[in-house]
Amino acid sequence: MNVHLDEAYWIGLLISVVLPVLVGLVTTRVTHPGIKGVLLLALSTANGFLVELANPGPDYDLQTAIVLSLVAFGTGVLTHFGLWKPAGISARAQAVGAKTSAPTVV
Repeated sequence: MNVHLDEAYWIGLLISVVLPVLVGLVTTRVTHPGIKGVLLLALSTANGFLVELANPGPDYDLQTAIVLSLVAFGTGVLTHFGLWKPAGISARAQAVGAKTSAPTVV
């Protein structure tokens, strides 16, 4: 059995690995985890539908786009808890742009 995946699918898979870091960049540490999950789901859904749109196949397949969205979400959740969070990258992504509570001098 010879499996061939187009370039669009590989790019979509790489994007789904990076999506949890992107969610960390646009949210703060005090953002409810449910909101982060919904944001990851929305970005994964957009990723799946755009990958199917970019696929050079003969036509657009809605079922494939839905499967790609679910795979992107699953990959995002797994890489968040299995790679980014243990490595500390999630915490560093959320610390980007955080304001420090340094005293102000008048």
